[in-house]
Amino acid sequence: MNHQEQLLVLKHHVNVKEAQTCFICSNCDAQFQKWVGRCLECGTWGTVAESLARTADISDARSTEPFDARKLLSLNAENSDTRAAAPRRKTHLADFDRLLGGGIVAGSLTLLGGEPGIGKSTLVLQLLHGITSHAESAGTVLYASGEETVEQITARAKRLKCASSALQFLPTTRIDEIIAATHHLHPVLVVVDSIQTMRTEDAPGEVGSVTQIKALTGKLLETAKKTGVPIFLIGHVTKDGSVAGPKTLEHLVDTVLYLEGDSAHDLRIIRATKNRFGSTNETSIFQMTEKGLLGVENPSALFLTDRPRGTPGSVIACIIEGSHPLLVEVQALVNRTVFGYPQRRASGFELNRLQVLIAVLITRAGVALENYDVHLNIVGGISVSDSAADAAVALAIASAFFDTAVPDQLAILGEVGLGGELRSVRALDRRITEISRMGFTSALIPRLQKKIPAPIQLIESGTIKDALARAGLLERK
Repeated sequence: MNHQEQLLVLKHHVNVKEAQTCFICSNCDAQFQKWVGRCLECGTWGTVAESLARTADISDARSTEPFDARKLLSLNAENSDTRAAAPRRKTHLADFDRLLGGGIVAGSLTLLGGEPGIGKSTLVLQLLHGITSHAESAGTVLYASGEETVEQITARAKRLKCASSALQFLPTTRIDEIIAATHHLHPVLVVVDSIQTMRTEDAPGEVGSVTQIKALTGKLLETAKKTGVPIFLIGHVTKDGSVAGPKTLEHLVDTVLYLEGDSAHDLRIIRATKNRFGSTNETSIFQMTEKGLLGVENPSALFLTDRPRGTPGSVIACIIEGSHPLLVEVQALVNRTVFGYPQRRASGFELNRLQVLIAVLITRAGVALENYDVHLNIVGGISVSDSAADAAVALAIASAFFDTAVPDQLAILGEVGLGGELRSVRALDRRITEISRMGFTSALIPRLQKKIPAPIQLIESGTIKDALARAGLLERK
């Protein structure tokens, strides 16, 4: 082989290295080395197609684009002081403004997620009305929807008394049309309802696919930053977690809000899981009414409205939602199993955690639940993830098993360990204050490292077995 033939062979190897063939799913962006009829990640048929992926050579690492050193900014104290704080626009819904950190930041991109029918469109209409109904927020707002017609939006706005000439409705599924309207109108706020129904010709894939949604969000993010207009995206969340849901967009947007609740109850909770302009430890609690979502001033009283007195299996726990202490009722029902394997069911509480607490009661406290079904319910449709509710759940189960009621004026706090020990909980002082405010006279808590002043009687306990005895469910030894 002469020198020229060697150069041709070398050039061929370089071209093969730079251009490699792969197969990409247009629905979920999964990559495969060979073609398959059905995507192995999302299970969609006929979406895998051949694509050319280029592998950069070492010589391509050096960028030819000129660099402007004047773009560099020093993050010193003087530079930070001279830069103005990000302006915020009030929605005049106090709980929602607090959730965002003081209002909507100009040029921000916010994702509002939730299950279909939970009240996202209702909340957005109330926000738009709160913005346009005040003089300091004069201007138009743009509501773009690919799901509902103008008649549907108008009927809802009239029912909520949110109809206004400042609200401009744009029925479209084309994201480029929304962007053009934003540049033309320069509204004070843009709402896109919902991101799963929008499309763009600049990206492959079907409407609602990962490729489409990422491209749409990227365009809207660029528009928000260039124009300074804040944009709200509405995204649907399914119970099984669709691949094109809001989870796909969390890293692209500035703020992520989730609207949670149970369709059988009128309580709604909004959580901020990501916020570049405020705290992520905030939650807002609303009640769904005919007039829309109304802020709940005293959620503890709402949860305890129909609480029965002297009923076995009913225990009061104090949990923390965001920065708010809440009193909730934990109900348990225990009955002898009909089949060979006992059933465990939970509503509003993690089933795996319930199994652990039952095992601790059997092993560490001697409560013989091996042949009994256990059903647990958190009243009010709220989901509890605070570990401070462990002791209340355990005592509710024991109370139902022994058919003995826990004292009505006693609240239970504490995390339960696998050794049966009662562990301390955060924000104990705020929990005790809330318990006292709601009229309870005592609280069963884990042992304190040092004494704290309290307006109610504090009953300290080191183990779950001792806690059962102090609550009158077991004999003290």
